[in-house]
Amino acid sequence: MGDMGDVSRLLRQWAGGDPKAEGFLVPLVYDVLHRLASSHLAHEQREITLQPTALVHEAYLRLVDQTQPEWNDRQHFFRVAARLMRQILVDHARARRALKRGGGVISMDLENAAELAPSGRGADVVALNDALEALEKVDPRKVAIMELRHFGGLTEEETGLTLGISVATVRRQARMAEAWLHAEMTAAGAG
Repeated sequence: MGDMGDVSRLLRQWAGGDPKAEGFLVPLVYDVLHRLASSHLAHEQREITLQPTALVHEAYLRLVDQTQPEWNDRQHFFRVAARLMRQILVDHARARRALKRGGGVISMDLENAAELAPSGRGADVVALNDALEALEKVDPRKVAIMELRHFGGLTEEETGLTLGISVATVRRQARMAEAWLHAEMTAAGAG
């Protein structure tokens, strides 16, 4: 991908109303968005029918479907992209579940799925989303870490850089978030 400064500069220009900036921005961010989508969908079970390219296109369309985007920098852009990818997958899972009239479970395997999911076989995307929403009311930073790591495909180092925290804090907060989510999902009977 291009230089971080180029992406941040183009995002600011785009937010400032420069329509040409978006044209220069797309090739710089597309590969990263595709890598994030591929990384995330690699953890999904076969019931998920979305392909990385479709997920990237949907996320990008939602990212640019704003009359005046307010991107602070590259990290802010990719953090929002990770959250949008999470929401797209949740929406997709809910739609598939509605089509199956509750008969099917759309599941995803996280990096630490055995620790996170009560059954050890993966966490239901909708139940995981519900647990993340509950956790966000208590500790938004833990949710941001989980989104960037598991929905955005960022490394611990990239997550720390994006959030302005150390790698050790990312690891510690992720472990606490996983334990909290596991307990929340177990109590809700998910998995």
